[in-house]
Amino acid sequence: MNNYSIIIAGVGGQGVILAGNIIGDAAIASGYDVKKTDTIGMAQRGGSVISHLRMAPKIYSPLIGENRADIVLSFEKMEAARCFNFLKPGGIVILNNREMPPLSVGCGKEEYPSDNEILSFLKQKTDSIYFVEGSTKSAAIGNIKVLNIFMLGCLSQFLDIEGNVWRESIIKSLPAKIVAINISAFDSGIQSVKPQ
Repeated sequence: MNNYSIIIAGVGGQGVILAGNIIGDAAIASGYDVKKTDTIGMAQRGGSVISHLRMAPKIYSPLIGENRADIVLSFEKMEAARCFNFLKPGGIVILNNREMPPLSVGCGKEEYPSDNEILSFLKQKTDSIYFVEGSTKSAAIGNIKVLNIFMLGCLSQFLDIEGNVWRESIIKSLPAKIVAINISAFDSGIQSVKPQ
C-alpha cells in the first residue's frame, strides 16, 4: 500500500470538493486511512478552491507541506501553477487545458500565462506533466459539469485503487439520474492519460 499526498485544485463551481470526497471514499473502501481538508476562499465568485488529501496506512494530519505533494490534480491551468510550491520534485501534475481567468486578468491588471509559460514553470520540478482536454471531452459527453469526474478517471491511473471501487464511490456520491453520464466521464478520463 503506497502513501499519497494529493492536491486537488480548481475554481468555484468545478466540483473540487466533491472530487476530493470521492477520492477519500474510494481510498477508505480500499483500506487506506484518509485525511482531507479544503480551502474555499471566494469560491462562489470563481475564486480558487484547493483540497489537501492524504492517504496511507495511517495518517495524522490532512495538510500537505511545501514540496510534499505526490500529485497535483488541477481542473484549471493556472491553478496548477498556483499549487507549484506544494508539488514535490518529480511529482505528477494532471491539468485540464481550460482557462478561467481570475478577476485581476479581466480588469487588465495581470495577464493570463501561456501554456508554454505554465509548462516551463512546472518543469522546474517535474517532467511528469499531463495536459488533458477535460472540458472539451466533458462537453462532448454531454455536460461540462462532469469535468470533475473525468479528472478522477485521469487520476485513477496513478493510484492503487481498483476501477470498480472508484465507480462504487461515484455511484454513492451522486444522484441516480446523473450517474450514467458521470461513469462515462470517468471512463473517458481513464482513456485520456497513459502514465509514463
